[in-house]
Amino acid sequence: MRNLMLLAMLAAPLAQAETLEVASNSMLRLPDKSASVHLEHLRVADSATLLLPATLTELTIDHLQLGRDARIAIAPSDHPLRIEVRNAQMGEGSEISAPGASGTYQRAARSGRSLDLKLEEVDAGLLSIDARGGAGAPGYAGLDGANGQPGGCTWGQASRGANGDDGGNGHDGAAGGRIRLSLPQGFAQERIVARLDGGAPGQAGAAGKAGKGGASKGCLVYRTNAGASGRPGQPGQPGLAGASGELILQRL
Repeated sequence: MRNLMLLAMLAAPLAQAETLEVASNSMLRLPDKSASVHLEHLRVADSATLLLPATLTELTIDHLQLGRDARIAIAPSDHPLRIEVRNAQMGEGSEISAPGASGTYQRAARSGRSLDLKLEEVDAGLLSIDARGGAGAPGYAGLDGANGQPGGCTWGQASRGANGDDGGNGHDGAAGGRIRLSLPQGFAQERIVARLDGGAPGQAGAAGKAGKGGASKGCLVYRTNAGASGRPGQPGQPGLAGASGELILQRL
């Protein structure tokens, strides 16, 4: 079934040339024990995904076949990845995907992976590459102010509500990847679809609400004055969108 995602880890590194096949509607991850891998034949069947680890820096493929909606998914990394394919057949909807990762409160957004992609021969209606930057994390929401303490009915004074905290600023989105693409002369540029947008900015953190002033409760005739409410906080500022990536097209 299409939603089946079978994650398999290979037992040994693929530093030497060999054949690899990813079955339909499944997912296969290369091991991260070797920075350089050479495959004689790689077949990723319909709706299947091959995951390339962040530690991989060079991949050479003699014969590549991507089925319909098949993907080669590349983990984010600060190091560029070189992929050289001697002969590639790419089905409709197939894609080379190297987007960055969205940021979290503990970690900044990651940029799209920079690729040096060389296809000596390619048979494809469209060549799709996704190297968009990751989205920035939102800012922290400000804490609401505490309510004031109530006063008595005939004596005592109600306390003022506390101020709400300011919201945190959103974090910046990451940049799109830098793609150096080498293709045969006959492959038209109009058939290249490269998504290199920078990541979306993180949303501003919401302001904390003001605490309510204390007020007397259960009084029948007299009551002391209520305390003033606090001030609400200020919302944070949104982050900045990530810079767009770059496509450098070279002809073989």
